[in-house]
Amino acid sequence: MKHLGIIAHSVEGAALCFQAFCREGFRELGPHQHPDVSLDCIAMGRSMSHWDQGEYGLIRSILAESAQRLAHAGADFFVCPDNTAHMALELPGDALALPGLHIADVVADRAARDGRERVGVLGTRYLMEGPVYDRALADRGIASEVPRAEDRERINTIIFDELVNGVFTESSRQEYVRVIADLASRGCDAVALVCTEIPLLVTPDGSPLPTLDSTRLLAGAAFDAAIGRIALPSWRGGPSRPGAPR
Repeated sequence: MKHLGIIAHSVEGAALCFQAFCREGFRELGPHQHPDVSLDCIAMGRSMSHWDQGEYGLIRSILAESAQRLAHAGADFFVCPDNTAHMALELPGDALALPGLHIADVVADRAARDGRERVGVLGTRYLMEGPVYDRALADRGIASEVPRAEDRERINTIIFDELVNGVFTESSRQEYVRVIADLASRGCDAVALVCTEIPLLVTPDGSPLPTLDSTRLLAGAAFDAAIGRIALPSWRGGPSRPGAPR
């Protein structure tokens, strides 16, 4: 079995990915069994000013440092359970020290397998207004929708003021459900929860639309790669390629 490295950016999302990956092992390999996994976390505070200034290249350098440390720890490949971070990872630059699974490709592949035609995208403001999911879904013939401008701001505020700090309130859950219902009214047949903390707030049984849980989908794909069910990935940063190992 291969050794997974997790590049953490936000604590809650990385912890959920780690736990979900290990639980895949418990389910398939037996009690207390899972492939080796290492997690490297450089405090998100080092990146926040760069996000605000649009300095994504500097964020890529921070994430690359994590990848290098995971390579030194013996990891064979990585995942980054932070969707927005992929805006930085997709930038041109030196190849990362490890190959990795691209979270948007994992989510878009699942949407395609499920026969989705129009997917709502919920994440940070940076991600909803950026190209990552529009590209990944369009590459598979799937249309995408994002919330209205005022709802994007509300979703973003809840993420950074609450979710990344482990705060999950009923009032915020209701706000997200309202936004998802609006996406449904605009023709979406699924919603991608593509801030990795959102699945901790919105569960499938509480959503007006079927959910694409980016965190658990990524963990499942990582487990499949670690046990050899799918090929190890080859992506080392830069623009992702449709059809690449995932």
